[in-house]
Amino acid sequence: MHDVPAPRLHSLVLLACLASAACAATGLPRAASESRPAAVAAGALVWSDEFDTADAADWTFETGGHGWGNNELQYYTAGQNAFIQYDAMAGSNVLVIEARRGAPAGASCWYGACQYSSTRMITRGKREFRHGRVEARIRLPQTQGIWPAFWMLGGNLGDVGWPQSGEIDIMEHVGFEPHLTHGALHGPGYSGNTPFSGTHDLGERADAGYHVYAMEWDSQGVRWFVDGQPFYGVTRAQVEARGPWVFDQPFFVLLNVAVGGNWPGSPDTTSVFPQRMYVDWVRVYQPGQRLRRSGSQPLAPPRANPAPPAAGLQGGVPRAVVPQAPPRTPVRKTVPGRTQPARSTER
Repeated sequence: MHDVPAPRLHSLVLLACLASAACAATGLPRAASESRPAAVAAGALVWSDEFDTADAADWTFETGGHGWGNNELQYYTAGQNAFIQYDAMAGSNVLVIEARRGAPAGASCWYGACQYSSTRMITRGKREFRHGRVEARIRLPQTQGIWPAFWMLGGNLGDVGWPQSGEIDIMEHVGFEPHLTHGALHGPGYSGNTPFSGTHDLGERADAGYHVYAMEWDSQGVRWFVDGQPFYGVTRAQVEARGPWVFDQPFFVLLNVAVGGNWPGSPDTTSVFPQRMYVDWVRVYQPGQRLRRSGSQPLAPPRANPAPPAAGLQGGVPRAVVPQAPPRTPVRKTVPGRTQPARSTER
């Protein structure tokens, strides 16, 4: 995404789960082990978010509508555009990031009144990793002007700025390329419009199904995969021929869906909203490490007719949504490199 995060961060607000009746379904997700061979080879599972629920210990929302370095059109909200729901295609609960027309009252964007809103979630200062395999199982949105991304930035961003911090784009998709996704590496001397980058053809529309987008990196290079198949790689020597190698430090994870911007262009008359990115899980593997995971609480999906933002607040904290029916137990996922149950309190 090659932008600089806004300095204003909002903690993830946890709400009561509003699980659908489909959560009563049994069985494992159809592709829980899509990347098992590569993941196991990359080392032990050190952290995961399976999005059965959402965890404030892991994620923070970044907010704002300043364009994010790319003239993007959306306003990133403090959680109103993210929720957990059951998805039959995944066979489990998933995180949903929704890009919508309109924005909260009072939201301001660089071009005036905000036309769109979305979510940008980061693990900065909470979960940061140096080398290993980072992967996520995602079903992407697809329409003109949409720009979903799963990526990483260097933890020293606040000290050295971008691109000196380094950026690893594990997956980016732009709406005018319905079948394609991209991986890229940005750093000093190879950033913006001149990164190291590779392209993968999914062979179907990006929103047709789930795919596992993965990246492996070490002190000697970075490699990109889709569904366990490598499609691009760059060595340290190749990078250092153009600029400094800045990838031997901890990096944090980002998930977001942008609207408009220099690369995808703006939505047009063919564009359809809302657009959703469904994230089944995010997992990190490292050689010789141990699992670090904590319990979590649920994040609720929005009501069908949500009230204006101010009406949903009590003392500045959104109220929990009260389920209209008893919540169902979510289907647990099989995690390569870890035995059941899927969640662990081991750190």
